Amino acid sequence: MGADAKTAMKVEMTESAAKRISKIVGNEPGKTALRVSVEGGGCSGFSYKFDLVDARNDDDVAIERDGATVLIDDISLIYMGGSVIDFVDDLMGQSFQIRNPNAVASCGCGTSFSV
Repeated sequence: MGADAKTAMKVEMTESAAKRISKIVGNEPGKTALRVSVEGGGCSGFSYKFDLVDARNDDDVAIERDGATVLIDDISLIYMGGSVIDFVDDLMGQSFQIRNPNAVASCGCGTSFSV
């Protein structure tokens, strides 16, 4: 895989997301990371799924920042390459958001997209 391909597959998390993940994982005994995966379905074709997990799978890529870990399986990474995972706390509420440059359409719920 060339340098451009590796950069395209990279996923980052913001400081805000790292702080929130650390807080959530710290309050859940036995959990060590947040797993983000892409599944078929949702109103735009694909949707993100968020789970707290206690183990890393062989095909997981780990994104780490400030003591927080996000795990993404290699199939989901194909759809998420170049994305930024953020945590937003605003008037609309609190939520994890994924800014995905591969998504050509998304819906108002913020967790469904198409490529």
